[in-house]
Amino acid sequence: MIIDSHCHLDYQPLFNNLKNVIERANNNGVKYFLTISTTDQSFKNILNILKNYSNIFGSYGIHPHEAKNYEDLKVEKIIENLSLNKNLIGVGETGLDFYYNHSDKNIQKECFIKHIHASQQTSKTLIVHSRSADNEMFDILSSEFKNKSFNILMHCFTGNKDFAHKLLNLNCYFSASGIITFKKSNDLANTFKSIPNNRILIETDSPYLSPEPLRGKTNEPGNLKYTLKFLANLKNETEENFSMITSNNFIKLFNINI
Repeated sequence: MIIDSHCHLDYQPLFNNLKNVIERANNNGVKYFLTISTTDQSFKNILNILKNYSNIFGSYGIHPHEAKNYEDLKVEKIIENLSLNKNLIGVGETGLDFYYNHSDKNIQKECFIKHIHASQQTSKTLIVHSRSADNEMFDILSSEFKNKSFNILMHCFTGNKDFAHKLLNLNCYFSASGIITFKKSNDLANTFKSIPNNRILIETDSPYLSPEPLRGKTNEPGNLKYTLKFLANLKNETEENFSMITSNNFIKLFNINI
């Protein structure tokens, strides 16, 4: 059993072809999915998906790119949205993206902290997007963690080994995407090699980031098998064992029964 810990099934072209996308994933061993909210409209689509598929989980959150449009977002609203379906298991995706800076840095930080507080109050796992913001990210997470601990998943992690091991001190989990299979991702592969197996999840981030040998094409959950194969080889594990490891990590992190 393989679990896609981060995908965007509400995005096109997946959303209008969802039945076939799920069927292809099942044929490749991917049996459960966590589809991720980025805006309120995204969340509405996710709620509709959850009504029709018992093997799909969802989240509520505002992507850092969109933070400028959600300055009035309240912690209470995040918590209220999370209560709308029992399969809503995560807060996010949220975080900091100082590479593109589509939203002002301070607005991103304020929005991120609201999501953290919702995670602390609901005990639902925080799903973190971090790009070109390692120092600020660690400062916020460590400061808030001291106030009250919460579960953290670093989605599509591409940070260096030092950053990863600092985050391990906060009991973070790390999700590997198709990026790790790219030919120039040796440093990232070595970072994941150093992360304990019991802290690793796998994801597609579909419809983005198709792994080798499909790079450049539309990604979907069924392609997760390539990332799994790469990581299993990296960790000197069989694919069957590593799929079990990452699935058990997902179940533990999100505190669910499958």
